[in-house]
Amino acid sequence: MRIGILGLGRIGAFHAETLSGLDVVESLVVADPSADAAKAAAERFGAEVADSPEALLAAGVDGVVVAAATDAHPALVLACVEAGVPVFCEKPVARTMAEGTEVLKAVRDSGVPVQIGYNRRFDTGFAAARAAVRAGELGALHTVRSTTLDPAPPPAAYVAASGGIFRDCSVHDFDIIRWVTGREVREVYAAGGNRGAKYIADAGDADTTSALLTLDDGTLAVVSNSRHNARGYDVRMELHGFADSIAVGLDDRLPLRSVEPGVTFPSGTPHDFFMDRFAAAYRAELGAFTEVVAGTRPSPCTVEDALEAGWIAEACALSLREHRPVTLAEVRTA
Repeated sequence: MRIGILGLGRIGAFHAETLSGLDVVESLVVADPSADAAKAAAERFGAEVADSPEALLAAGVDGVVVAAATDAHPALVLACVEAGVPVFCEKPVARTMAEGTEVLKAVRDSGVPVQIGYNRRFDTGFAAARAAVRAGELGALHTVRSTTLDPAPPPAAYVAASGGIFRDCSVHDFDIIRWVTGREVREVYAAGGNRGAKYIADAGDADTTSALLTLDDGTLAVVSNSRHNARGYDVRMELHGFADSIAVGLDDRLPLRSVEPGVTFPSGTPHDFFMDRFAAAYRAELGAFTEVVAGTRPSPCTVEDALEAGWIAEACALSLREHRPVTLAEVRTA
């Protein structure tokens, strides 16, 4: 098949490399506002260059990967859907929930599949955790802990345009909690602080946050996030039930150092970047998209799925701002 890529920044170039290595992908068509970025991708991956999204869609592509700046996501997704071309879009769907809701209305009955990029759904550990929960191996859940700790904060310009740590970082935890447990979030209480890079506080954001989520069956989920984790990129999940407890990410590259006498675990080189930690998941995610394009599977992460994680982020942002519990029903009707 022939796949188009809109946006060739860090993640777009990474997707181009991944797609070029898939047997089912015969050719790539790329477009980016930067002519140099498009030329570099063309030379590296043997791709055809289109000078605009419209030209790319007219080039006979079977599917499109949107990896452009967030502000461009709604228009690009809608252009693909209007052209009848299946589309994969990196999260978020849009900068605001209002825009995202409009995208959902436009694509819901189109018949054109849209897949949103939440790569943890394709990680083998998280998939095994979901299977264990679904099989009843843990019994009824009572506690979930989900962690995302970045080794260093992103640049100031990125932070200023990110929408905040809950919308940019924590949404991965929110999405994977829903996906693994099969439950919805009913209420949140969030706290946060700034003890690191000043530009994060200047942008009105927090560099370290915690959120307590109450799920619809009463399970408690604790989400921990930080832009400062000197030992590496730490993504984990614990699930505790009345019959058993399991962990995702508890491998030899876990970026923690034990101070227990005689304990050498973990002894491997710590994960230091999200592309390192989730390289296999990204490949599986785009492999799944080629199946969506071929019509052999439905979208494994719909626009509606992505918006559910977004609503949780909205509730956490409001909770942090007003220092109080917030229900999901409150932000949906705001």
